[in-house]
Amino acid sequence: MSADSSGKEIKDAAEGQARWDYSHAWRALRHRNFRLFFGGQSISLIGTWMTRIATAWLVYRLTKSALLLGTVSFAGQIPTFLLAPFAGVLMDRLDRRQVLVWTQTLAMLQSLALAVLTLTHRITIHEVLALSAFQGVINAFDMPGRQAFMVQMVEDRADLSNAIAINSSMVNLARLIGPSLAGLVIAATNEGWCFLIDGVSYVAVIVSLLLMRVHAPEMMRIAASMFEQMHEGWKYVSTFLPIRNILLLFALVSLMGMPYMVLMPIFAVQVLKGGPHTLGFLMGAAGVGALISALSLVLRKSVRGLVKMLPISACMFGVGLVCFGLSHVLWLSLCLMVAVGFGMMQGLTVSNTIIQTLVPEDKRGRVMSYYTAAFVGMAPFGSLLAGTLAHWIGAPWTVMVTGTCCILGAAWFWSRRKEIRDVIRPIYIQLGIVPAPPELVEEQ
Repeated sequence: MSADSSGKEIKDAAEGQARWDYSHAWRALRHRNFRLFFGGQSISLIGTWMTRIATAWLVYRLTKSALLLGTVSFAGQIPTFLLAPFAGVLMDRLDRRQVLVWTQTLAMLQSLALAVLTLTHRITIHEVLALSAFQGVINAFDMPGRQAFMVQMVEDRADLSNAIAINSSMVNLARLIGPSLAGLVIAATNEGWCFLIDGVSYVAVIVSLLLMRVHAPEMMRIAASMFEQMHEGWKYVSTFLPIRNILLLFALVSLMGMPYMVLMPIFAVQVLKGGPHTLGFLMGAAGVGALISALSLVLRKSVRGLVKMLPISACMFGVGLVCFGLSHVLWLSLCLMVAVGFGMMQGLTVSNTIIQTLVPEDKRGRVMSYYTAAFVGMAPFGSLLAGTLAHWIGAPWTVMVTGTCCILGAAWFWSRRKEIRDVIRPIYIQLGIVPAPPELVEEQ
């Protein structure tokens, strides 16, 4: 055998190994704290998704009202919109792990209260509204705290994007399992057992947080008041072009697109002529698409090229909703929900990854609080809008209108893509994500 042919075989073998080596996909799990978080959250999130489905089904069973479905969702999310900016300042001042221990404990008590009231047949729509609002207050502090805490669990910043993608995979695996399991439990018993399972599942994440060894940076004395820090955070997100435009697109998608979930019981019963099993299958199909999206991002080695994925994912989400509104066949609706779930999660994870990469550490809590406000805070207005529109023009027309708005938002962001890339590129060069141009290297 000639030396040339031998060298070619070695090269081909090396290239083949590189193509099939996906060890980089799980690199964030080499960090002990993130492994603990992954294990605890994997259990807890299944219960969380069971509660989401059970709450929607309980409200629809009690009221048969699309308007009240939207109202309950509004009550559960409006506190996040109002309180998230304050929570962001606190996340930059307090021990984030301790905050998360408290939020998870309070969320556990909220789910157990729902369980007791439902299992004893004393639950009313007023109590559902009150407990949903209480959960919204908890989420206002939990979500920005969780996002800001990510960088402390994954000490190597190069692994941060991978950790965010793995976290999204975990959320969506739970989203796949939880709704289907909830549908089975509700059909066999009632919604109360879903709430009880959720309440018990919080123990796993609380224990994982307590077991972590976190080297938190020493908190500096902050002379500025809370309102001054809030203003500083707002000035940063409103003037820094990439984050401002990402949050604007994300807020539009959250306002118009995300609330499709509150209408799922209506599609399951009235459009597709099914029951709780159908609702579970629809939400599970969206979970499949979201999981595929998250896994595709796990396999990425870098954040390079993610900016163009934002308008593509928003457009895919919008087109999926429009087509879903036109469908009256279960198998077609399930396929379309896969596309909807993929587009929704792609946009959610990509925007999170880009923002977390760009934001300086001293503003992380505040910036992630505005991310939370854009994601969760706009949804209550969208839920109220979706419930009202569905009451007047029906659920199918509602998702077609809101899906069209998402497509228009995607077109707007695509037109600003080059301008955004030009601002991001110097930051990526400074972080070592993209190589510096030769002329810059020569100057140095």
